[in-house]
Amino acid sequence: MPRYKPQVRDSMLLPVVLSEQLVPGSFAFALDYLVEHELDLSALDARYRNDEVGASAYDPRVLLKIVLLGYSRGLVSSRQLERACVHDIQFIAISGDSHPSHAQLAKFVSTLGEELKALFHQVLLVCDGQGLIGRELFAIDGVKLPANASKERSGSHAELAHRAQRLEKAADKIVALHQMQDKGSTSPGERALDAQRQQRVDALRREAQRTREFLAANTPRRNRKGQELKTNITDPDSAKMATSKGVIQGYAAQAAVDAQHQVIIAADITGSGSEQAMLLPMVEQAQPFADAQTLITADAGYHSDANVLALQAQGRPALIADNQMRQRDERFKSQAQHKTQPDPLYDKQPTGQDKPIQHFGPRDFRFDPKTRTALCPAGQTLRSSGAIYQVGKGQRREDFKARPEDCQGCALRTQCLRHPERTQARKVSLFHASEIDPNDASQRMRRAIDSPQGRSLYSRRIATVEPVFANLRHNKRLARFTLRGTAKVRAQWQLFCLVHNIEKLAHSGWGP
Repeated sequence: MPRYKPQVRDSMLLPVVLSEQLVPGSFAFALDYLVEHELDLSALDARYRNDEVGASAYDPRVLLKIVLLGYSRGLVSSRQLERACVHDIQFIAISGDSHPSHAQLAKFVSTLGEELKALFHQVLLVCDGQGLIGRELFAIDGVKLPANASKERSGSHAELAHRAQRLEKAADKIVALHQMQDKGSTSPGERALDAQRQQRVDALRREAQRTREFLAANTPRRNRKGQELKTNITDPDSAKMATSKGVIQGYAAQAAVDAQHQVIIAADITGSGSEQAMLLPMVEQAQPFADAQTLITADAGYHSDANVLALQAQGRPALIADNQMRQRDERFKSQAQHKTQPDPLYDKQPTGQDKPIQHFGPRDFRFDPKTRTALCPAGQTLRSSGAIYQVGKGQRREDFKARPEDCQGCALRTQCLRHPERTQARKVSLFHASEIDPNDASQRMRRAIDSPQGRSLYSRRIATVEPVFANLRHNKRLARFTLRGTAKVRAQWQLFCLVHNIEKLAHSGWGP
């Protein structure tokens, strides 16, 4: 029978040099050296007043390194970080064998605010000193992430008040139903059921009371047009947002990324599905690391006449796409054939039913601009009202109407009028292109982005910013925010962006 060397599986005491666990070139090594030798954490030191009296505290440098190392590995929960400080050798090494509790780690992350903004700037200075910021092109984009909030507790004030009323009615209905079933019965099973129902009733009434207290303490949120916005009881700063995977209750995380090495120059969040209002603040945050020739790029979600005009007034080179950019690009003229085709049976009618009538549209009329008339499919003349209405930037509308006597006995009346029983005469509209000012800021932006050079430069945007979001969402497992409120969520997003930038430093070979 063969003989093998023995294997030991019991406890052993091994000599471990903690400093040797942080290997040069790794993220942990770069993080440790950065925090200990490059960053000024005096703002975090100022939190403590235990020089003379009071218990000793955990060094904020240790807490920051634990959190950033955890985020780099997808460990967001404070309890996961607490366990890692006990069992993971790299966490033990980077923390100096400290064992902060999950409560201390959670408090540290939730109280980071302006101090983190300063640290983010300091890390960018280190990246700039390492030559990782090219200043040629900045790409601004956003990613929508779920918040630590329930969609069910979202709505306008009227909708939330109606929900509270429904909850109270549901509780009353349970009580009334139980009273009807419980008459004359004293069995143990009925008493146990009574306790379960009572818990459900209490939960419904607590939720209704919580909703009414929220409505009493908070005024309706309104947008710039004065329209009421939906709010959320769990996290009022978050908002409902449409994504490719459905509607979420969350935040839109913003990032401005440099094209040379994909370093995040600016990071912020907004509790709104519309990102137009974030363009200028993001440009302003990225300005310290830009120069006069830095090109700002952003997709159509950030386009507005006001934004384009503001960038032009500031003299900042920019390529901001509009909603019609792809329609003007001949490279996308055949994109429709690659889209999913509809089900060939989607418009089939059941046997015995007639197909809906196909009514005449403006394309079925012949317009004469000289006489300002239109000829209908039946040969009748429609005349212009004489007025031309401005219906939007770059478009005007002219209306043509037939005489009632011409439509009264027309054989095509049912095919021309949608409601022939009550409509006397057909009216059709013709849209004209308005005169466009060539010096208009938006028109100049369209010409710039439609030029061959503009298309070449703008095409670099998606390859600059999307890999950053892929790294944070997939590699760092940022699936949702765990904190609540704009300030705390912004701090958590900036922590993840810090991890991304420190990773860039580590991969560049930076270190002592």
